[in-house]
Amino acid sequence: MESFGPEERALFEADATRLYEEVVTQGGLPAQDPRIAEGGPLHAACALLTELGLLTRDPGTDTYCAVDPSSVQSRVVSPLGLQGARLLEESSHWARAFGALNQTWKRSPQAAERGPFTYIHDAAIGPFIAGLVSDCEEELLTAQPQTGRDPQTLASAALRDTALLERGMKMRILYQHSARRSAITHKYVTAVTARGAEVRTLDEFFNRMIVIDRRVAVIPGQADLRSALAVREPSVVEYLVDIFERTWERARPFTNKESSMMKDIAAEQRAMTIRMLIEGHADPVSAKRLGVSPRTYAGYVADLKEEYEAETRFQLGYTMGRAGVSGNEKADQTAAEEEARSAEG
Repeated sequence: MESFGPEERALFEADATRLYEEVVTQGGLPAQDPRIAEGGPLHAACALLTELGLLTRDPGTDTYCAVDPSSVQSRVVSPLGLQGARLLEESSHWARAFGALNQTWKRSPQAAERGPFTYIHDAAIGPFIAGLVSDCEEELLTAQPQTGRDPQTLASAALRDTALLERGMKMRILYQHSARRSAITHKYVTAVTARGAEVRTLDEFFNRMIVIDRRVAVIPGQADLRSALAVREPSVVEYLVDIFERTWERARPFTNKESSMMKDIAAEQRAMTIRMLIEGHADPVSAKRLGVSPRTYAGYVADLKEEYEAETRFQLGYTMGRAGVSGNEKADQTAAEEEARSAEG
């Protein structure tokens, strides 16, 4: 029997199963039923059931009759199992073949000349990272400063990362607070956290980074992200991991949606917007550092203008200056509290 795939299974689960149940309940289905005619809503479902052998057409009554599914199941499922076994065996052969090539490369002069730093460009970046992730044996650390990953990229990342987690690996992901407003990011986070990943967000800007097993790190090679730099120098990787860990400690759990924490997050984004204004950064730069679009950032500025009753940015800056607003109030308060505790100690 022909091997059936995901598309046929989706049709089987969505429509064909209900049609089969109806045929069993009614004791048959007239072949002239308009729903299963060419162009009818159940035409494809009926054709699939017939192809599977779950429905047969009685020429005497011109009626479709149901067939015991237990007599059909093995003919459908067994070829898939055999195909899966063949693919696993073939995958094992490929892995051994590549293992031999890896050893050859490590012994070659080219590997010694390239040293612990490797540049990857454009379309080669994705497959390179996917290969590193598939070889991960313990832990994956990722920092994504912006939410501008399209649905296709996130869908691919979800498949790749859930496969890693299902192999028992650990994974920690760091986003900016703005990721909490992205529906597609929420779907991705739901998928990976269900399998044990940890996700946190932070108001600060940080650079994109992936670290695999604390032995290799991948960072941007250029500001436009058209090249990446793979780092295998242990001291540099250790330094990058230390930066990640310090940033992670300041971040907030993505899955925590308590009102008090959400208010703190809103306050942190507001404070960062104020700092960007006071420091005089251009809107595109400020938006990037906040992890939002220029339009969203302009909305933040408009809200501040309304709050301080200012018509221009100059008036806004002047009014905030007169009020002693710097965007660092919470940090200053925290530092003062720590200093006071130290003095008491």
